[in-house]
Amino acid sequence: MDIDQYTKLTSSETRYDELTELLADTGLMRDQKAYIRLVKEHAELQPLVQLIRDMRQVMDALVETRELLRDADDSELKELAREEIAELEEREEALETAIRTAIEPKDENDERNVIVEIRAGTGGDEAALFAADLFRMYSAYAETRGWQTEIVDMNETEIGGFKEIVFMIEGRGAYSRLKYESGAHRVQRVPVTEAGGRIHTSAVTVAVLPEADEVDFEIDPKDLQIDTYRASGAGGQHVNKTSSAIRITHLPSGVVVTCQDQRSQHKNKDKAMAHLRAILRDRAEQEQADAIASERKSQVGTGDRSERIRTYNFPQSRVTDHRIGLTLYKLERILAGEIDEIVDALQVAEHEAAFQNS
Repeated sequence: MDIDQYTKLTSSETRYDELTELLADTGLMRDQKAYIRLVKEHAELQPLVQLIRDMRQVMDALVETRELLRDADDSELKELAREEIAELEEREEALETAIRTAIEPKDENDERNVIVEIRAGTGGDEAALFAADLFRMYSAYAETRGWQTEIVDMNETEIGGFKEIVFMIEGRGAYSRLKYESGAHRVQRVPVTEAGGRIHTSAVTVAVLPEADEVDFEIDPKDLQIDTYRASGAGGQHVNKTSSAIRITHLPSGVVVTCQDQRSQHKNKDKAMAHLRAILRDRAEQEQADAIASERKSQVGTGDRSERIRTYNFPQSRVTDHRIGLTLYKLERILAGEIDEIVDALQVAEHEAAFQNS
């Protein structure tokens, strides 16, 4: 590691000790927002600091064991020292790799829940059907990881597709795995409505937004217009009976969100507010990034919703991720939720790019 990396390690450990002292002050708990921020920072630093301290112990043990090897007269003792040095050096190498990974630039949103927006694009009914396919794919993937999926809002078509669907996936690390899905997904197949057997190309856009906590993104209630109305469409017999659906308009930005999935007006309002916070936080972060010209660009793309990121070719059972040139011939399994191979490859590409630029 170079001097800058070692300096970063030292400052991380110093900051961790400072936070430990601060959190021991019970008076700080009176300011809940400040307290939560410090607890979060302390928890994020803890794994790295533990690695640093493990490395220091290994390095101290290496110094002592090498001195023992140099000074020992007994051949058996020398052999034991050599074996211990080999084990310590292996441990040192593993720890250095772990520390390098830990100090790579992190996305502060990685551990958050996500709100996913899927919208049918070019292709009409066929695009809407593929939007439903993607929703099922992400729902199945979430289930394999023990995450919970809840629909926030949807606009169904008569043949079972979605013009748009918004849903939340709750689970630790959801954003770290699903953030690569933002962008345009292209599908090539023969539509069920096509009598001539011709392959059509359609597109669906996906936006993956990290859920924003009330603590770190506040919205002034005076900026909101909240309307209630009767839910419509599929969803059970309760729809149209009560005005439980919620529409929230953020007046300064013009952003409108709706939620009609729950019977409870209160629950619909909570989900709609979570969606609104996520959108506004995402916009604020994008504006900040544009202002300082530091938007991340890497081998996995910019994450721009208009960027074509993946093609699903049904005749060839092929899925191609264009950002890293990965092609897999197991389309059915991928649409059944087996997307880890793609996500893992995207994470590796991002880590390699981050390390090269650090």
